[in-house]
Amino acid sequence: MVDNLEQQLNELEKRIKDLKEFALLQNIDLNNEIELLEKKAFTIKQELYRNLTPWQKVQIARHNQRPTTLQYIKGIFQDFIQLHGDRYFKDDPAIVGGIARLGDTPVTVIGHQKGKDTKENIYRNFGMPHPEGYRKALRLMKQGEKFKRPIITFIDTPGAYPGLGAEERGQGEAIAKNLMEMSGLKVPIIVIVTGEGGSGGALALGVGDSILMMANSVYSVISPEGCAAILWKDATRAKEAADALKLTADDLYRLKIIDEIIPEPQGGAHKDIEKTMAAVKEGIERHLDILSGFTPDELVKRRYQRLRKIGEYLE
Repeated sequence: MVDNLEQQLNELEKRIKDLKEFALLQNIDLNNEIELLEKKAFTIKQELYRNLTPWQKVQIARHNQRPTTLQYIKGIFQDFIQLHGDRYFKDDPAIVGGIARLGDTPVTVIGHQKGKDTKENIYRNFGMPHPEGYRKALRLMKQGEKFKRPIITFIDTPGAYPGLGAEERGQGEAIAKNLMEMSGLKVPIIVIVTGEGGSGGALALGVGDSILMMANSVYSVISPEGCAAILWKDATRAKEAADALKLTADDLYRLKIIDEIIPEPQGGAHKDIEKTMAAVKEGIERHLDILSGFTPDELVKRRYQRLRKIGEYLE
């Protein structure tokens, strides 16, 4: 049903574009015909995006044109200075971070970075960090705490890189240390899941005081394909796994894992970058204003309490 609607929509949008070009070229008034087609396209869009399934949201979350961390930084913050390296091994392009201003407030900004095309994705390792990426992130977080700067993290990764070199350099330890250290940082931490939040690779930047998710983002302990391969020995059952994992923003808000869902333009965040940036910036500013009212010790205590409530067993 959805595939058929998408096909109709693509065909309609092509016809509208062709009609506009033809009318301009021939100097003919085709406004009535174009308006009818645009209304039909709008109706199809409404039907297409009204009730997306979890698997469809996974596809939107993975869309290669969704805004990246560097785009969010450019669109929301001012005077960004990117910092590199973990001071142990090397720099990891899959995680970017540095110092910036949000209005008059100095902040530390960190996030996973995917590419827009094959060449950039290879350079960024498809947004899958090595241990040095997480150690770089932790170095910047500790620096932010030292200078009393709030920390903003953007999550968008399939997961931590599972290669041999990453395991030899302590991938699990690097993630675990980030979880431990972030739990005790005495500055506000705001986390935004912008696309795909996969496993511990996402969680290593995800311990915060306020956790926000874009409406079409996903956040899960494992990918639907990985879950299906483990449970049913059949990765093609990923759609079924996506339903079972409760990985959408709506699911996680209902389960009280996240604090807020940031709305997206119809069709996804990439359809209207300016509107997306405005919504994310407003959410960050609002939560930062709330968190600024707590003392450092209160922040740590609140963070501990919210972590203890996750997965809480009730009789």
